[in-house]
Amino acid sequence: MRIYIFILLLFCSVSVMGQFNTLHDFSGRTIDGDTLHFSSLAGKKVLVVNTASECMLTPQYKKLQELYEEYGGDDFEIVAFPCNDFGHQEPGDSETIKEFCKQYEISFTLMEKISIKENPPPLYKWLMNSKQNGTLDAKVWWNFQKFMIDEEGNVVDFLGPQKSPLDKKLTDWLKQ
Repeated sequence: MRIYIFILLLFCSVSVMGQFNTLHDFSGRTIDGDTLHFSSLAGKKVLVVNTASECMLTPQYKKLQELYEEYGGDDFEIVAFPCNDFGHQEPGDSETIKEFCKQYEISFTLMEKISIKENPPPLYKWLMNSKQNGTLDAKVWWNFQKFMIDEEGNVVDFLGPQKSPLDKKLTDWLKQ
């Protein structure tokens, strides 16, 4: 009888563990309109960040690029989502956003503009909800909130908007 209970408990725990998605289950459109399957980022640590061109925090683009130049490539990727929800600080269309980002010489992945407050894409619903990601609840409350995703596509942690992309918490994680 104990073996049956053990098998039943094992089966239930496996099915519960299996209910959580990973980053690799999602896709999105790049700023150029191409589909990016996040499964292509398997094996890399990923930083997902919502951005805005007219925010006091916009200089973080420069620090994001510095972070990407130091750690990016085979082991790390930054995926930035322009968003106009917070203070209406990303009013431009894709071409305007791309043109603006040229001044920061962005070489990390820039996605199409999204809405997080009104109609969050499935990826952001997953990032913000522990029942979907299995790790944490994290309401996005302003521009430049940064989500840390491990090589297997699991949410590890996040940094609030005011935290620099060069914050020790983030750089230590990247060095692990």
